[in-house]
Amino acid sequence: MIKILVDAMGGDNAPAAIVQGAVAALKNDEELYLILTGRQAEIEAELAKAEYDKARLEIVDCPDVIDMNDIPTEAVKRKQSSLMAAYWMLKKEDDLCALVTAGSTGATIVGGQLILGRIRGVKRPALCPAIPNSRGGVTLLCDCGANAECKPVMLCQFAVLASSYAKVGFGIKQPKVGLLSNGTEEHKGDPLHQETYKYLSQMKGIDFVGNVEGRDIMLGICDVVVSDGFSGNIALKSIEGCGKMVLGVMKKEFSATLRSKVGYLFMRKAIKNMRSQLDFDRYGGALLLGLKKIVIKSHGSSKPHTIAAAIANAAAIYRGGLVPSVEKMLEKVDLDTLVPETD
Repeated sequence: MIKILVDAMGGDNAPAAIVQGAVAALKNDEELYLILTGRQAEIEAELAKAEYDKARLEIVDCPDVIDMNDIPTEAVKRKQSSLMAAYWMLKKEDDLCALVTAGSTGATIVGGQLILGRIRGVKRPALCPAIPNSRGGVTLLCDCGANAECKPVMLCQFAVLASSYAKVGFGIKQPKVGLLSNGTEEHKGDPLHQETYKYLSQMKGIDFVGNVEGRDIMLGICDVVVSDGFSGNIALKSIEGCGKMVLGVMKKEFSATLRSKVGYLFMRKAIKNMRSQLDFDRYGGALLLGLKKIVIKSHGSSKPHTIAAAIANAAAIYRGGLVPSVEKMLEKVDLDTLVPETD
């Protein structure tokens, strides 16, 4: 049985969307056992509307909730919150495999570091979403917001973390890794990126293809794009906004005239396929890479199908052995020798 914690009070649509997503995940995977943390009465009220296997779901009552306005470092001290209670359980109980939350990103990151802890040798955890690309697969963007300021050794570790994720989560045997910069030439970028380029080029076990630009992320030039959290977050939000704009314009144009409505009838299968390919919720959220156990941060506005996808992805990553894979790759690369401590 794969036991996964779900922060039932995290996100804009909690607890309804979270509970509905958890119920859907249980139906899709008979090996799942879910523990929902949050206000028990509210969770039970939502569960009363659904049919599910009661033997594979339990509730841990937590009266407090962390909202988006809370200061992350202060929120960590509130152990009775749904998110922090889940983190303490994940830390203390060996049979718990993962945590899924749509709550505060800052609190998720701080709680992951201070409570759960990092894999030995990892400098900082990184948020890593799977972004749909034009090849029909995904490009992993690491980091997209956990670390606004980075050092070369951190960016090199992000390459290791995301390469492990690509192998375990998506079956990519030799992931191609690119460094997000303002040009593809080797000399492009600020000193941080120029130094990182040098070290990535020397790393064993990493298939580094050089610098890539923002447009290359969705073109699928490589499987992993390494970035500092500041640049990565801007890239991610720009891509999400562009996707929503394209779908919005299409919807508007296909409903504008009778001719366009008729044309839609002939194209709806292709449009449906395109919408599916551009679905950013397919994997439920960003994996917080580098922690001792699996943590997936879903978007605050996540719908039930997003939460169900996040839970399914967490189970798949656990089955694939992500944490042991990261540990082995870190040993193989030996960044402490490659990258000077002064960096």
